[in-house]
Amino acid sequence: MEYTDFKRLIDSLLVKNKETEWIEFKENFHSKEEIGERISALSNSAFLCNMPYGYMVFGVNDDTLKVVGTDFYATRKKVGNEELESWLSTRLNPRIDFEIIDDFDYEAKGHVCVFKIPAATNQPVSFLHEEYVRVGSTTRRLRDFPQKEAKIWKGGQKALEKIVVKGKLTATQVLSLLSAETYFDMMKLPLPSDTMGIIDRMLAEKIVIQDEVGYSITELGALLFAKRLSDFDDLRRKMVRVIVYKGKSKLDIVREQSFDAGYAISFKTMVEWINSQLPANEEIGQALRSTVTMYPEIAVREIVANMLVHQDFSEKGFPMVEIYTDRIDVSNPGQPIISVERFIDEYNSRNSSLADLMRRLGICEELGSGLDKAVAAIELFQLPPLRFTVQETRTTVTLFAYRKYADLDRQERIYACYQHACLKYVTNDKMTNLTLRERLGIDKQNYPMASRIIKDTLIAGKIKEEKTENQSRNTKGYVPFWA
Repeated sequence: MEYTDFKRLIDSLLVKNKETEWIEFKENFHSKEEIGERISALSNSAFLCNMPYGYMVFGVNDDTLKVVGTDFYATRKKVGNEELESWLSTRLNPRIDFEIIDDFDYEAKGHVCVFKIPAATNQPVSFLHEEYVRVGSTTRRLRDFPQKEAKIWKGGQKALEKIVVKGKLTATQVLSLLSAETYFDMMKLPLPSDTMGIIDRMLAEKIVIQDEVGYSITELGALLFAKRLSDFDDLRRKMVRVIVYKGKSKLDIVREQSFDAGYAISFKTMVEWINSQLPANEEIGQALRSTVTMYPEIAVREIVANMLVHQDFSEKGFPMVEIYTDRIDVSNPGQPIISVERFIDEYNSRNSSLADLMRRLGICEELGSGLDKAVAAIELFQLPPLRFTVQETRTTVTLFAYRKYADLDRQERIYACYQHACLKYVTNDKMTNLTLRERLGIDKQNYPMASRIIKDTLIAGKIKEEKTENQSRNTKGYVPFWA
């Protein structure tokens, strides 16, 4: 940090004219335990106040807020033979990456030492197994405020628009890292003629936020509009990887492509490249009169968009598309926040700001997940049902290549029936023996085959009979178990 940035930071904190729940001023060092407690309290309170950081400043009188200087140099302080910073870090849980700014005097008024403390994310921060929080300008035990504690736990993954991935930037530096042109083109808005007009719009969208010395790019902004995700250390592993295999296993890779640009910039090119790698379908279902790709393009598009929106950014790992000769695996880091059985009708997302902005950019479906459109296209192509797999740190959606009805196993037939019932229900319709036969390509005279699948799906608890009067065997309707 340069001195000018340091001075702007101190000035921006002093202008508050008082201590807050995320700012504390002290004249001098009292004890290492006190600092540990304050780090816990300021981190938890910064989260509750929707601030990216909390600050503890030594060298300022907390009554007058005048800079008086301090003889405390945190980076030089030892606890026995151990540095204070290391001693504090090992006693915090989780070990947050706080920063000590200890290099400068404030004008001629004396030395000032600053602890810059990131807000809590997935859980409250504790010190020596006790969690603290600021109430006004007082540090208290968090357990005495169960509503505040619950709010931090419920916060889960921190909102992307509140996570800073690169800070202390000028407006020119922001525009060198992000593609403003992409935002305005996709939003169908005229590009402002001046830099501040562009920045003001980015601030409104929380693509960038103002920090103590300039502008910071948020994770939301970088994920969508970074010219290169690799410019951001924390996002290098969030670029999409696409791998094409020679056969049905991972043994032989034919080609691999990574998309380094932000999702809004690369999405169209990425989907086009994926579709270009798919083989033509030689055996197609009804209503299709010409050779087409093995998989419907809209299904690929919507499932890839879902992969981006619903990933857990607190989990390590790339979002991936893996293409085999008989299937496509589309996977993202993290477990879903809803049951896989509700993927078709539910629209909840752990990344609501990302989902909202991607919808407005035209990448995602307006009403939510888009999986209903994907399932509709899969049914038109008469492909096997989607398979959803949840592992400890990854969720995978599998699209299968065409197979005849006779080649589907019992479980696949049950899931085809269930997904068909879900699709009918979300389109204000109902599944019948007739609609299931059409979905699976079963001839009219073989209606008992469809009846058997419906019976198996009822026994499996995936569907239930629709309760209506005067229905015949041919018009009897079925709905998902949750309807």
